Amino acid sequence: MLEPRQIKTAADVRAIIEQRNPSHVKVGVFDIDGILRGKYMSRAKFLSALDSGYGFCDVVLGWDCQDQLYDNVKFTGWHTGYPDAPVRILPETCRPLPFENNDLFFLSEFIAPADQICPRGLLRRVVDRAQTMGFSACAGFEYEVFFFNETPESAREKNYRNLQPMAPGWFGYSVIRNTVESDFYREMLATCEAMDFGIEGLHEETGPGVIEAAITFDAALASADKAALFKTFIKVLAQRNRMMATFMAKWSRDWPGQSGHIHLSLKGPDGKPVFHDESQPHTMSQTMRHFVGGLQQLMPELLAMVSPTINSYTRLIPGFWAPTDSTVGVENRTCALRIIPGSAKSQRVEYRVAAADANPYIILSTALASGLWGIENKVEPEPLVQGNAYDKKFPEHLALPRTLWDAAQRLKKSEMARDWFGDAFVEHFAATREWEEREFRKHITDWELARYFEII
Repeated sequence: MLEPRQIKTAADVRAIIEQRNPSHVKVGVFDIDGILRGKYMSRAKFLSALDSGYGFCDVVLGWDCQDQLYDNVKFTGWHTGYPDAPVRILPETCRPLPFENNDLFFLSEFIAPADQICPRGLLRRVVDRAQTMGFSACAGFEYEVFFFNETPESAREKNYRNLQPMAPGWFGYSVIRNTVESDFYREMLATCEAMDFGIEGLHEETGPGVIEAAITFDAALASADKAALFKTFIKVLAQRNRMMATFMAKWSRDWPGQSGHIHLSLKGPDGKPVFHDESQPHTMSQTMRHFVGGLQQLMPELLAMVSPTINSYTRLIPGFWAPTDSTVGVENRTCALRIIPGSAKSQRVEYRVAAADANPYIILSTALASGLWGIENKVEPEPLVQGNAYDKKFPEHLALPRTLWDAAQRLKKSEMARDWFGDAFVEHFAATREWEEREFRKHITDWELARYFEII
C-alpha cells in the first residue's frame, strides 16, 4: 500500500487513488500573502486534472488577505474579467489530512503566464537558477506563534482587544507550561509529523501563550511547502481546539514580535556542503562569505518581500530581538544575519530579519537569490558585529526601510530584483504592497483618537 508521502509521480497518484477510492480530493494553491486557497474536487475531476491541469480563478493573485480587489495591478483585474488561470497538480506534495479521516491533499502551482506572479513559481525559478550555478539549497524555517483561548467569533466581538492568551506572563522554555498543555503540544507534534512538516524543536517562548517551532530542514522548495503548510494547519488545529493562533509580526506593543527565521546552506554539484572551510575564520568558506555579503547588501532594497505588511515594521525596533539594520555577526542574535559555525554539515547562516507574517515562498526566494547574487558578484560582508548591534551606528546604506511604502519603492528600483524575479513579479508585488499601505491610510487608529481627539 502506498503512503501519501511516497507519492512522486502521476502514476503514483493514480495508484493511491485506486487504493483509497476517495469520493473527493482536496487541492490548494498559495496566494501572494501565503494564504492557502483551495477546494474539494471530485475523484473523476481530479484524475482528469492530473493530466491536463485545471483552472483556478486568477482573482487569488489579484486580491488581498481580506479578499479586497487590488485596483493597481496589471496582471488581473476588472480589465481582464478575472479569468481562470491554469494550474498543475504537484504529485510530490501529496499529504494526508488527519482531521478528515486521512483523506488526500495536494498542492498546485500556477503555470504560464501566471507562473510569473505565483509565489511558488518564483521560488522554483530561483532554485533552477541556483542549479545552473552548480548549487542546491537547504533551508529550515523557525516560527513563533501566539495562541489564544478565543474563537474567530469571540475575537471579533472583543474587537481583538483583551484577548485571553493560552497562558499568562513571561515564561520562556517553560517545562511547567508545556507539561500542563501537553495534550495540545502532543496533538500539534503528531499533526505536523503526519503531514510531513515535522518539528525538530518545540518550546515555550517568552510571552503569554507563545511557542517557537523549528521545522525540519529540507531542500528549498520542499522546505517552503512545509513552512506554508505549517502556518495553515496550525491555525486549523488551534481553531479545532477552540483556540486561535496568530502569525502577526507583532500583535501587542507589550510583547516581542514573532519571527519567521530561515536557516540556509548550500551544496555543490557533488552534493557536498560548500559553506565550511576549516582553514578560514569562523570556518566560513569564501562561498559562504560571498553568500552572506549578498544577503547583507541586498536586504534594504528587498525588504518589502520579507516584511510585507504594515504590521511587519512595528517589529523592527531596537531591543526586541529583531534587526534595524542589515548587520552580520557570528552567533549574535542582535544582528540581521547570524553566522553559525559548525561542522561541514551544520555550518549555516540564519536570516533573522524575516517575521512570521511573510510568505515562505517569497522570503526564501529573496534570501536564496540574494546570497547567490553575492556569490556571482563576489560580495564581501562588512565588518562583523561584536556585542549589541542595537548600540552601534552603521552606514546609511545598511539601514532598513522604516515603512512598507518606502520598502516597496526600493523594490521597484532594484535592478537585482528585476533580473532575478522578473519585471512582472516586481511590478505586481510592489503594487500589492502599495495597496496595503493605502488601505491602512484610510483608517483612524486608537492611538490617533487617544492622542488628538480632545487635545488638538
